[in-house]
Amino acid sequence: MRRIKQATIASLCLLAAGCGADNSDLQDFVAQVKARPAAPIEPIPEIAPYTPYTYRADDRRAPFTPTAPRRDVSSNSDLAPDPDRAREPLEAFPLDSLRLVGTIARSGVTYALIQAPDGVIHRLRPGNHIGQNYGRIDGISENGVLLTEIVPDGLGGYIRRPATIAPTR
Repeated sequence: MRRIKQATIASLCLLAAGCGADNSDLQDFVAQVKARPAAPIEPIPEIAPYTPYTYRADDRRAPFTPTAPRRDVSSNSDLAPDPDRAREPLEAFPLDSLRLVGTIARSGVTYALIQAPDGVIHRLRPGNHIGQNYGRIDGISENGVLLTEIVPDGLGGYIRRPATIAPTR
């Protein structure tokens, strides 16, 4: 143990002695680098001046009116979400935040195991509602959950849109 201490002290002394060596060549190199002229900086590019545009309606359509006429939901379509239906827990989350983690078949009914963003796993079957766009589950298989959403069509009505939640791999 004593020899290890002596060897350690001797090596530290040699290292300290080496630090006091002449380093004038390093100082000369640093001085040469500092003496070099700086590279020229490219000038800032010229910015084209803004040319304002004045809109004159003359024979053009008004810029903020839709091109297609709006239609009344009640007169053109019976399709609309049911506002009186009790919402299910997974209707609070967007579809892309839900994960299909498995399926279970029991008594001839296939259930989907869906994990919500809060980590809770829900057991769902066809007919349950899911997602923020009034999605209703149409079918469940090992390949995913098939559902139909009811989304606004942008003209005051609603359309059905198919969607899928794929299993996580």
